[in-house]
Amino acid sequence: MLSENIKTVRKSRGLSQEELAIKLNVVRQTISKWEKGLSVPDSSMLIALAEELDTTVSALLGENMQETSLNSIEEDMRSISEKLEVINLQLARSRMARIKTVRWVLAAVCVLIAAVFVGLAAMDSSYLGWNYNDPELAAAGTILHGFEFVFVRLAPIAFAASVIGIIITYRK
Repeated sequence: MLSENIKTVRKSRGLSQEELAIKLNVVRQTISKWEKGLSVPDSSMLIALAEELDTTVSALLGENMQETSLNSIEEDMRSISEKLEVINLQLARSRMARIKTVRWVLAAVCVLIAAVFVGLAAMDSSYLGWNYNDPELAAAGTILHGFEFVFVRLAPIAFAASVIGIIITYRK
């Protein structure tokens, strides 16, 4: 809800992401991430954002809170803090899900590379003994040889990069 409200209010004020970013002393990509729900502003930035957009923090968070007493303001701030905490928790879960997906894709790449290597080893370059006077066999043998040639040179690099990627996802 916060991301949609930031975008709606910004557009209703006739501001571009770049103009708002300049007013808040951040880069345009930060505004874009807020509007896409990829990150959220911290509490001080949320207050500055509300001021620049000439609205209230509660309106950005999707609430209609009334200003009354000091106790009410403290309760409102607690409520805002709790909402920001929930949003940050949701973003953290989303990031972890993406990291797990990347990790599984990289693991699948490693398994695929290993399987192709096993397949090529089992084939033992049998195409080299084919009768290359037959045009169809010559074309198939050339394609297989070309694939094997490229694969054997590039696959170790891709395998190492995948393993490093898996290790990096566990570090973060």
